[in-house]
Amino acid sequence: MAHYIHDKDPKSEALIRALENIPRCPGTCFFMDINRSTDIKYMGGLTDWGRKLNNTFNNLLYANHFQHNIVKGIGDEMMLFIPDEELVNKPSNNNYFALLEDIYASIFLIRHHPDPDLFLNCKVAIHYCTEVYNITFFEGANDYYGSDIDLTARLMTKSVENRIVLSEKFYIKVKNDLVNLELESDTGCLQWVSARFIENFKGVPTSTEFRVLDVQ
Repeated sequence: MAHYIHDKDPKSEALIRALENIPRCPGTCFFMDINRSTDIKYMGGLTDWGRKLNNTFNNLLYANHFQHNIVKGIGDEMMLFIPDEELVNKPSNNNYFALLEDIYASIFLIRHHPDPDLFLNCKVAIHYCTEVYNITFFEGANDYYGSDIDLTARLMTKSVENRIVLSEKFYIKVKNDLVNLELESDTGCLQWVSARFIENFKGVPTSTEFRVLDVQ
């Protein structure tokens, strides 16, 4: 449950003490954006774009049981967060490699579905977060804040339709899973992952390493 942050006193010592005792909540953050979702609203009525959004959300979220990890949506872009303690306790697909494979499979299905009128293509950014806190400034809401959440949003600027951008930190987690599972380093979708890129994102004081995975 998120820690609710609210104090009417702008100099509250109690608020400072409360913030000092909130623990980090490491986990995986990913942003998903449905491409052309604004365009289709001008091209057709609700019966057209509403159906396509429904189908796309079903494939991305419900088929992978991600619906409980949705934190917020802005238009047709969603932020999801899976804390480590929740991921490892899942009955199946409970590692970072499986998480990546699930997302890749969903985008692959959408891209190659025989009926192109059913879905909308997507783009995704994924980052493994350590500097993140399960806090909210709005009573009753669940949310996550921290510099790693902001970095995930920055990574989204490097994604395009049918592409997954993954931070090097998340990529290392996936590679470690392959070692533990005694699988080859290019197992599954990793055979198509790019070499490492380095970018200096606005507002981020250090360079960020990431890779891209274009859904084939």
